[in-house]
Amino acid sequence: MFDISPELTESGYAWEIADAPILHNALNLADIAHALDLFDAGAISREETRTLLGGLLHLESLSSSEINYDPSIGEMVTCREQFLVELIGPVAGSLRAGRTRREAVRTAYRLVVRKQVLALTQDSCGLIEAICARSIEHSHSLMPDYTYLQPAQASTFGHYLLSFADPILRDANRLLAEYVHVNSSVAGSGGANGSVVIRDRVRVAHNLGFNKPIEHVRDAMWQTDPFLHVLFSATTLTLGQDRLAEDLEIFASMEFGFLSLGDSSVRPSVLMPQKRNPYALSVIRGSTGILIGRLTGQLALSKAPSARSDTYIYAYGELPRSLALAGQVTRLLTSVVRDLVVHEARMKSAIDGANTEAADVAHLLMRSCGLDYLASHRVVRTALTHAAEGDRGISAEDITWALKDGGFDPKQVETGELDEIFDPMTLIQSRKSIGGAAPDTVIAMAESVLAATLDLRTLLGTEQHNIESAESDLLIRARELVQQ
Repeated sequence: MFDISPELTESGYAWEIADAPILHNALNLADIAHALDLFDAGAISREETRTLLGGLLHLESLSSSEINYDPSIGEMVTCREQFLVELIGPVAGSLRAGRTRREAVRTAYRLVVRKQVLALTQDSCGLIEAICARSIEHSHSLMPDYTYLQPAQASTFGHYLLSFADPILRDANRLLAEYVHVNSSVAGSGGANGSVVIRDRVRVAHNLGFNKPIEHVRDAMWQTDPFLHVLFSATTLTLGQDRLAEDLEIFASMEFGFLSLGDSSVRPSVLMPQKRNPYALSVIRGSTGILIGRLTGQLALSKAPSARSDTYIYAYGELPRSLALAGQVTRLLTSVVRDLVVHEARMKSAIDGANTEAADVAHLLMRSCGLDYLASHRVVRTALTHAAEGDRGISAEDITWALKDGGFDPKQVETGELDEIFDPMTLIQSRKSIGGAAPDTVIAMAESVLAATLDLRTLLGTEQHNIESAESDLLIRARELVQQ
């Protein structure tokens, strides 16, 4: 046993010990599984196994705060070993057989992260469902669509809001795709070239509910890419939410007045009674910035030669905390979306005078007058300038005037068609192509996304059931062996 300097204790072991509350329960499962693996391999006797499992099951019944995770002793595995030695004696040392410290912790790390990936994907499904429900509800709620915060074309709040569902669904699918790699076993890796004790790595993997062992044991010990990909997907998931949160903050301002946040999403000013600060949106935006920073940090740590523990020591707690934060943010935005109060009349009034029909007018002139689009565009620009001089929005009369001014015959444009152009709902109803803003199209899109989300939830339920069953069976077998 080496003497640990107080400086190393403070800066190194204390850092690792801080992650004990996150990894404690998973370490219990990893240790119990390894004890059973040793027994199955004939490495320890039945009596030694009963004693070892008895100690581990006692440890499993305790919270992390009840274990002496003390950095002056060392990192988590060493602290747990000392606890077991004091509890059951030298047989506790059997846990070292065929397994390194890093294999124990990396097994526990994967047990934690795989559950968090499934949970975050479930949270994503909840947000998608909330967005789709409100999109269907507001498929007829007129509003200007904006680019660069400038009114572009007439749309609906349902069409606008639904644009955030597919990106979330894509990130949810990315998380589930990466779950396959996270839910792979490192057990039986030995030092870095295979264990002389644990030989059946497939059985060992299935004992803990992993889908398979990672084939190359050196890769198993040192791979970082699945965890980086998970963190990247969690970060892009919150980036999409940040975009919506930033928009909602603008739309909820007095200047827009398109919507109000529910009371559960705001924080009142302590000085100004009239203020309803959009605190939930600030939390979402700030948390996204934190996740971007953490992702950058993990990428920097991974830029190292192979077989370096610093890429893991600083990830054991950082990734689980990041996934937990992403889940909190996702659940928060779900509640924000559900509680939004939409001011439909104010949204609709923002279309008046905004000239959002201008592009449609240009297309009509192109068809009716035989103009190329550039010429049509110029005519409409002339009409817009004419309307602006009268401090009003563009009208059919302005189009007629501009056509004459350009030397074109206004009679080529049917009056009825021109009148319909200035009805925003008529324009929206014409957007029936895939992805368009027509209410029926929006509803169909939302229902399609909901169906895909239901399929995703089914897959998640199966994976969660498999994990829970494997972990439960492991503990049942351990208890039965102790009682024999």
